[in-house]
Amino acid sequence: MEEKVAIQGIRGSFHHQVAGEYFGQDIPVDECRSFRDVVESLLTQRSNYAVMAIENSTAGTILPNYALIDDNDLQIKGEHYIPISMNLMALAGQQISDIRKVCSHPMALLQCQTFFNAYPDLELIEDTDTAAVARKIKEGGLKGIAALASRTAAEIYGLEILEENVQTMKSNATRFLVLSAKNGYSQATAANKASLKLVLENKRGSLVSILNILRDFDLDMTKIQSVPVIETPWKYAFFLDVLFQEEEVLHRVLGVIRDLTEELKILGIYKNGLL
Repeated sequence: MEEKVAIQGIRGSFHHQVAGEYFGQDIPVDECRSFRDVVESLLTQRSNYAVMAIENSTAGTILPNYALIDDNDLQIKGEHYIPISMNLMALAGQQISDIRKVCSHPMALLQCQTFFNAYPDLELIEDTDTAAVARKIKEGGLKGIAALASRTAAEIYGLEILEENVQTMKSNATRFLVLSAKNGYSQATAANKASLKLVLENKRGSLVSILNILRDFDLDMTKIQSVPVIETPWKYAFFLDVLFQEEEVLHRVLGVIRDLTEELKILGIYKNGLL
């Protein structure tokens, strides 16, 4: 099978940018309308890898994507971080005063809330993809409507940037995961990071005990995220990212932790994208 990567969105989207940077600019992509479609692309073998945003430094974690990864037994094979620059763009010859509506992905709109506070009359409309909105505007000749997307999207679809870098935090960045179907591909070389799912026993101090074990073995926890266990009200699963130096130590720690959990699942062992 020719190597292909599933992305949420189309050419010019941030997912497309990540696929090119991680796999090489010539990598074929399967353009998917939603994150659920990205998963379906993997499970039906339309693609053998996928790129999925998991958290943004301004807007926070995309919680439903944890469920998609967990429920479908996807494996994390790597991660990639990119700075996110949001640009307001429209058909050429217009000013911001001509714009009535701004359409984009809900996470993109959320990342630019401070900018839009200065334009209270603008109607903000959620769409499935940043670049797809840019393409719709160009193909439909839609005036009075702006997209919020990357500079690359403006170049590909021939739109004019009305205002650049409108994100609230100028150091705005997004973390993307590189995924495969379960047991589809081998573990990354030089791995030094692990993503785990824990469901703890209903005992007082269970989480503290886990954190103390990580500390005692000098594992550096870089993220912890709680997600409700849908089947059991008021019960939570915890998704953890930890850094390690020796994989043997990691597995020794997991052996100790396993006895303190109702469920321990390794979502992936891979190379830290920040190093």
